Amino acid sequence: MANSRSNRKRKDHHRVWQVQTAKAKFSEVFRLARLEGPQLITRQGKDGVIMLPVEQFDQLVNRSRQPKSLLQFFRESPLVGLELDFERSKEVSRDIKL
Repeated sequence: MANSRSNRKRKDHHRVWQVQTAKAKFSEVFRLARLEGPQLITRQGKDGVIMLPVEQFDQLVNRSRQPKSLLQFFRESPLVGLELDFERSKEVSRDIKL
């Protein structure tokens, strides 16, 4: 694999390909997307598209869908298992200026 600017890695671990290089090496970009994860393809130095495995795409699409119920929403929450402190103040009232 060449150490060129067109296939360097970014901080977020996506490999970066210029569109011309990605077209010329499509099979390699495809293979790396399957093995290593998302591959970022740029045009004129700007982020363009990301090639990613269909399983990752399906996960992203499923996460963006509305839950069928409130119960499902809470069961699938990324906060499941997180211990939260729900203790309330014991004070009965507070002073309010009108």
